[in-house]
Amino acid sequence: MTTSQPDPVEPLQVVLTDACVLYSRVLRDYLLYAAEYLIIAVAWSQTILDEVTSHLMDNIPGFDEQSAARLVAAMTKTFPYARRDPGPADYQRLADMTLPDEGDRHVLAAALAAQADIVCTANLVLFPPSITCKFQLSVMSPDQLICHLVEKHPETMVLVHQTSVANLAAATDESTIEALRRAGAPAAARAMARLLFR
Repeated sequence: MTTSQPDPVEPLQVVLTDACVLYSRVLRDYLLYAAEYLIIAVAWSQTILDEVTSHLMDNIPGFDEQSAARLVAAMTKTFPYARRDPGPADYQRLADMTLPDEGDRHVLAAALAAQADIVCTANLVLFPPSITCKFQLSVMSPDQLICHLVEKHPETMVLVHQTSVANLAAATDESTIEALRRAGAPAAARAMARLLFR
């Protein structure tokens, strides 16, 4: 599916993708295709995958256990090394940290297990710099991350977009850009529009 990477090759940044990002079809597609085109590496844990599929089954009509299994199987087949389940040592590194939401401790632990550079989440306030900086972790919203990738790898991000459109029935350039905006990535939508329609 992919073609030769046209941008200069740099060391890949490992992006731990939070469940709230993987839940959105358009955000998930953009980040996974960016990883397929080798401009980032993606990582997640089983807990994150379970959270994604649980919310999809709860909220998307027709998305059932078989749909969830197919999604996880496709992600696992394409990215066999992405799953990084944290162990006791990862949680121990966080033992002295007080988080805004204890329910997100597993996300930080997974980031440590994956040796991630970036945590991509829509819930920025739940991952304060006072904690993440201690582990050299950057925290970026999907809007910020996609804009960063557009700036660093514009030609590849056009391919990412084209692949996203080609793999979703009835999708168009315009509908996919609008989906980005609706998914809470308005700056990314504008940046992609500038690339596509200049």
